Amino acid sequence: MDAQPVSVYDKPSVSRARRAWWRFVEQHLPVVVIYLMVATLMCVVLAPFTIVNVPSGYVGVLWKRFGGGTVLDPRKLKNEGLRITLPWNTVFLYDLRLQSVTQTYNAISRDGISLKATINTRFRLKRDAIPQLHQSIGSEYIRDLIIPEIGNRMREVMAEYTAEDVYSTKRTEVQDRIRKLAESRLGERMIEGGVSEDAEENAPYHIPLYAMLNLIDTLILGIELPAAVETAINRKIEQYYISEEYKFRVAREIRESERKKIEAEGISEFQRIVSQGISDSYLRWRGVEATLQLAQSSNSKTVIIGKGKDGLPIILGNVDASPSPPPTPATGETPPKERTTAATPATPLERTPGATLPNPAEKVPASPLEKTPAYTLTKPSEKTPPAQPPEAQRIFPTSLSDIKALWSKLTGTAPPVSDTGNPAQKPAAQ
Repeated sequence: MDAQPVSVYDKPSVSRARRAWWRFVEQHLPVVVIYLMVATLMCVVLAPFTIVNVPSGYVGVLWKRFGGGTVLDPRKLKNEGLRITLPWNTVFLYDLRLQSVTQTYNAISRDGISLKATINTRFRLKRDAIPQLHQSIGSEYIRDLIIPEIGNRMREVMAEYTAEDVYSTKRTEVQDRIRKLAESRLGERMIEGGVSEDAEENAPYHIPLYAMLNLIDTLILGIELPAAVETAINRKIEQYYISEEYKFRVAREIRESERKKIEAEGISEFQRIVSQGISDSYLRWRGVEATLQLAQSSNSKTVIIGKGKDGLPIILGNVDASPSPPPTPATGETPPKERTTAATPATPLERTPGATLPNPAEKVPASPLEKTPAYTLTKPSEKTPPAQPPEAQRIFPTSLSDIKALWSKLTGTAPPVSDTGNPAQKPAAQ
């Protein structure tokens, strides 16, 4: 075998194949670029017709241009997401979520009043009946089916009620009857369709309208009546509640009268029980206590002694004494002036401590004494009292011992004995 010299600069056979590949590319590159550009352009042009985006809550119904039209098989509906179809076919989208439509209808009530009702209808489409709905009614099912059906049922129901019932008290009953009546009418009407009995995708069907949608409720948002009728209804309702208010007032007064009756019975029973334990001697004893407390008070006062057998002050005594006529003055004499007695205190004397009463200045009456003696009772203070005329000292007792001596003389009892053993007596003015 002959050895052949090999240069290090010689390339192997791989380089020959690569050069052949590059020569092929250089020869066919313009054609390949043209094909790619054409394919890209076709994709851009046909993309809106071949790619369908089904949103959330929607479903697509396929319509085949060369395959029998609408595909009625619910298993071949286009679900949510990105879907690809042939450019000559069409996909129609339907919303399966809750839908709401609001419409104003005219109606006449049972009493012949024209009114306007604004009704909101809420419904949902049934998925298995979407192909039949698309073929028999179309995508304008709200305008062609729901609005006329609800309006007609609303007029039937409104004709059975008066305007006042619909406006005030029976609105819920009316809207429930509208929904039930619409459901029953939709269930009575049948829809027929289908193309061929041989093709499973386009099999004929015979289904009611109620099977295509689920009517949830019908809500009455507002009732518009003539202004005069609305005003009359409002006045009637107002008078009704005023009447109810008067009934409540009468019931309240009846309860109040019962309360007062029970209170009066309690007071009467209290007086009956208390009157059994009250006697004349008890009242005289309470009068004596009140007189002593009055004498011990620090303020100056004028007390008129009564003419009864007890000789108690006039505010407590004279219970059993008959009133005597005032003395007739002699000829040429000036009638005596009336004396003003001290006002009866608001609180009982036995509850008023003498130390808390004010100590006003002494007042000596300027007029001569009448037949009914008057005395000024004062409590001696620690300070030296001012000097008084002898006549005033003789007429007005100024100490507790003088009061006791006067009281003993009037009642005919034994006078109290002083510390020295001598009876404390004080002449009283006659």
